Amino acid sequence: MTEPGATVGFAAGATGREAAATLDPGFALQTGGLADGPLFGLPLTELWYGLVFFILGTFLFLDGFDFGVGAIFVTRSEESAREQLLAAIGPFWDGNEVWLVVFGGALFAAFPAVYANLFSRHYLLMFAILGALIVRGLAPEMYEQRHDETWQRWWGRAFVVGSVAAPLLLGIFAGNWLLGSTALVSLPSLVVGVALVALSTAGGAAFLGLKTRGRLQQETAAYGPKALVAYLALVVVAVGYLFATRPDLRGDLLSPVALGLVGASVVLGAGYVVAMRRESYVGALAATAGLTYGLVALVAALLYPVIDPVAGLTVADAIVSTLPLNLMSIGAALLLPLIFAYFVVLYAAFWGPVEEGEGYAGE
Repeated sequence: MTEPGATVGFAAGATGREAAATLDPGFALQTGGLADGPLFGLPLTELWYGLVFFILGTFLFLDGFDFGVGAIFVTRSEESAREQLLAAIGPFWDGNEVWLVVFGGALFAAFPAVYANLFSRHYLLMFAILGALIVRGLAPEMYEQRHDETWQRWWGRAFVVGSVAAPLLLGIFAGNWLLGSTALVSLPSLVVGVALVALSTAGGAAFLGLKTRGRLQQETAAYGPKALVAYLALVVVAVGYLFATRPDLRGDLLSPVALGLVGASVVLGAGYVVAMRRESYVGALAATAGLTYGLVALVAALLYPVIDPVAGLTVADAIVSTLPLNLMSIGAALLLPLIFAYFVVLYAAFWGPVEEGEGYAGE
């Protein structure tokens, strides 16, 4: 017979999986020991925290240069140049957006309370982000439907608006997440949003260096260093503002990790400018990848160990229980390499430059 004190202790402290294992000794066998502890003793809580932000960084880099091409699109008035810019991103943008879906899925699966809090707290911002992405995706399709000057002018503008608004709003979302802001927009989050637009433009210029030739290549690539300098300046402004107004973040901002990420960003920024001047566009695009992952890593480092500042949730508090965490880890280990392999094949198939006269649909 179970003692009353043991029953109370069990009810107060046991999780669902512990209860199942206690009441049914065969439970551990049925789950193959997956409920007993983290898979192979790995720090899965921290790994999933890092994975969520890695996926976010992958989306911001890959779809970022698509956004950048859309921002540069506004500078082109010739029909042939506009067609080449649309053709440059045509095979890639919809595939790149898969990473946004993966990010939402990973956040929901690993940290469901955080997913619910963030998306309900910023639902207007989420709808605005989705609206910008829809406009950005729809505009090129509609642009190609009619070769009418007025029609193409308005859908061209829609393409630019969607391409600029998407990174701006995503940056505002990231800034609000970091600062624990419940407002739709704040000054520091707006600075982060504009910085992300500048970084996307730098990535778009490097990408167009790979995908175009001649005068179009030279003119679009010229926007890259300017955008990169603007990005670094805005990051300095954002970090300085946080240091001056958020005493709770000063220690984190002066930590070796944060200082190392800021220093690496400066080095990568200089490398980007040098690579663009030498027409080493692969190196420049790699530098923008490093800068994007560095920005996301800085946000993750400043948040940790908290993952939802408004609710006061730490990473350890918000993570799902051991059994689903282990099962998700196995699934991720199997599926992520397949996703990466798909993107390797996609970019290898469409790696070459876009020829003059080639349209969005490969016309």
